Amino acid sequence: MPTRGRIKAHGIIDRMTIAPVTASPSFRALARIDWNGTHESVLLIWMGQRRVPGIEAGVGLRFEGMLSRVDGTPTVYNPRYEIIGRPEDD
Repeated sequence: MPTRGRIKAHGIIDRMTIAPVTASPSFRALARIDWNGTHESVLLIWMGQRRVPGIEAGVGLRFEGMLSRVDGTPTVYNPRYEIIGRPEDD
């Protein structure tokens, strides 16, 4: 995976973090992707939002944006995204 630059990828949302009410609004989701045969994780951060409709654990997501490393973690701020699959109900 590149260190920085524009990225287009798809993966599954592993987990999400919602900022506390006392913090600036942001919504974080960790996406598990397959990048050229290796499994990687990318942190997706939507600034100014406490929730992003449709984003939940297990959702398949196609996304794009500018990749940078934040404390060594591949991160994309305010990615464009498309939901490509939802977890099946049991």
